[in-house]
Amino acid sequence: RMSLTSDELNYLVYRYLLESGYAHTAFCFANESLVTKANINGADVPPGSLISFVQKGMLYVEIEQHINEDGTEIEMTDEKTLALPIHLQNRDAEFKDDAAESIDEDGTEIESTKVTTLPGHESEVFTVAWNPAKSLLASGSGDSTARIWHIPATESGPMAQHNTQWHVLEHINTQTNEKAKDVTTLDWNSDGSLLATGSYDGQARIWNEQGKLVMTLSRHKGPVFSLKWNRTGSLLLSGSVDKTAVVWDTRTGDVQQQFQFHAAPTLDVDWRNSNSFATCSTDKLIFVCKLGEEAPVKRFQGHTDEVNAVKWDPTGTMLASCSDDYTAKVWSVKQDEPIFDLRLHTKEVYTIKWSPTGPGTKNPTKPLLL
Repeated sequence: RMSLTSDELNYLVYRYLLESGYAHTAFCFANESLVTKANINGADVPPGSLISFVQKGMLYVEIEQHINEDGTEIEMTDEKTLALPIHLQNRDAEFKDDAAESIDEDGTEIESTKVTTLPGHESEVFTVAWNPAKSLLASGSGDSTARIWHIPATESGPMAQHNTQWHVLEHINTQTNEKAKDVTTLDWNSDGSLLATGSYDGQARIWNEQGKLVMTLSRHKGPVFSLKWNRTGSLLLSGSVDKTAVVWDTRTGDVQQQFQFHAAPTLDVDWRNSNSFATCSTDKLIFVCKLGEEAPVKRFQGHTDEVNAVKWDPTGTMLASCSDDYTAKVWSVKQDEPIFDLRLHTKEVYTIKWSPTGPGTKNPTKPLLL
């Protein structure tokens, strides 16, 4: 007899939220339901499983409604259906269409023989980051690990995959000796010698490039969503679901200062210079903070939904933000209203990035792009 435990049902709901793009809701649900502590292998759960179960259940109910007590069929015209999330509908057809089309008129289609696939993770891969100095790629996954991949610089495709070496960075909760589940964020320091990872257990960890654990940073009371090194590598900034941001001294592992300004989970953080930074939150607000100050030096209010990411331009004079309100905005600390209000997106905007051009970069004569 087929049945579902409460943990299995919670995991199906959690996966549905992730697959539908509700990443922050999924993390909060998982935190409250403790679904990440359940002994469930996410790799065994195919996409759209919750919808599949519901549809099969409705089909069973509909079959019951079509059958008389004597076993004869009842004619019915009403249709009861549920659809998969749009990005999961007709997956095979979409993939075939995408493969058949070039990227755009000016783009180049990459041949499959030149694509290097990195297998190994046993669950979803949430985040990746290139090492700034070496041919290393870091990845973070829901399987409680990060990996550092040594990518061959002279080749690509199946041969490069065969020659790729890696280190597995196991995330274990030192208090419970359990796996820490999702590795949610990671960031290399400026010289590429150290990798910082943030996890669902609320801990940040620092590793060397050989995958050896150097330091564990424990202060947050909820999942860590964002980590950023400062330019000198002396400080690490973290943002968490516990509504706070923490600045860590990476030489000692001590907390330099904890900032508690937001009224909801902190989703992203970004350094402006060596002692000030910006934070954003599901409370729709952005704060500019400074080490040693007990209050924000600037507050930006203008987004009408969760603010997903913030990023300073190379000179630290303009701050870009993006939100679930379908907009990206550019702010200056010299005024309260945004300098630019970019409204062409038709869905949530999850990430932003400045080009490495313009003043303050190695390409000062080229225009700055967002």
